[in-house]
Amino acid sequence: MLLVYITFPSRKEAERIGRILVEEKLARCVNIIPHMKAIFLWEGKLENARECVLLAKTAETKYAKLERRVKQLHSYDLPCILALKVERGYKSFIDWVES
Repeated sequence: MLLVYITFPSRKEAERIGRILVEEKLARCVNIIPHMKAIFLWEGKLENARECVLLAKTAETKYAKLERRVKQLHSYDLPCILALKVERGYKSFIDWVES
């Protein structure tokens, strides 16, 4: 199982893409954390931005398609899409995500 961390410029975009990922069965479920502050260097300039975080739970076998779909739909030129392998967790939940 993977937990995929994706940032978005708005809650509306996170909800729209999250819904698509679940409807297309690329993620079993998603959670959206609506308020986050990001500080980063972009093209040599220090930036501050408000973002939303979407956490998607998916099977490893679905990750490549999920990543491609997010890149197609995302408004950022370089979206943050990070997959973290879940090493432990409630087995019944993990089985559900991977089914």
